[in-house]
Amino acid sequence: MAQPRQLYLFLISDSVGETGFKLTQAAMAQFPEIKPIYERYPFVNTKEKIDELIENAKEKDAIITHTLVTQGLSEYLQIEAANNNLTSIDLLSPLVRSVSKRFELEPTHEAGALHHLNETYFDRISAMEFAVLYDDGKDPRGFLEADVVLLGISRTSKTPISLFLANRNIKVANLPLVPQAHIPDELYQVDPKKIIGLTNDPKVLNNIRRERMIAYGLNPDTTYSDMDAIKKELAFAKALYRKLGCYVINVANRSIEETATLIMEHLGLDHY
Repeated sequence: MAQPRQLYLFLISDSVGETGFKLTQAAMAQFPEIKPIYERYPFVNTKEKIDELIENAKEKDAIITHTLVTQGLSEYLQIEAANNNLTSIDLLSPLVRSVSKRFELEPTHEAGALHHLNETYFDRISAMEFAVLYDDGKDPRGFLEADVVLLGISRTSKTPISLFLANRNIKVANLPLVPQAHIPDELYQVDPKKIIGLTNDPKVLNNIRRERMIAYGLNPDTTYSDMDAIKKELAFAKALYRKLGCYVINVANRSIEETATLIMEHLGLDHY
């Protein structure tokens, strides 16, 4: 099998650079035959630093993407990249200029404006802490404080979905479902609209659980991965969901992002 072709990508920002990283990753996902090598350079705020990075990029024949908003840096980088026959892609300036022109407003040129330590930021941290505190039904009292409660049998992505939603400032508690296990009384006090029942296809669950056991170096053929046992677990969860009257999502072949988006739409929350 041929080795994938490598491409160096220099991600330059005068702040943390998370925005540019995500955009660049999204673009490179369109080319599975290419192996991207990301080199991130946050807090670049001088022309001297840009000069150093240009020389480094030349050695590796890298493509540069950047989200520089500090006045003059973006233009300087574009010019220097062109002078050195390098591809440099400005991810922010075209939109900033368009908005500036339409409304006759000057941008702030403030690095990291999107990620200020404002009230929203601290709400996000609080939501993350909440998700960790009330993960796996550790304390059923969290159900009464949560914006959403996730239910599901093992390997229905409860924890990763909880953390993804928490990163959107949503307080999430989750409860693993096990047949014949006691269901906390607090769950029945929650508005059914706030409860999400997660389910999966038996074959998908069987594969996931077998791979999980193999990853731990254990025998994959156990009760945990037994198809009949899985079907009983799913039937138990389905009966509980029907009793609660909650919204149900099948996570089979869905990404965490897709499932989280369905949850936010159900709750009427902004998912951008």
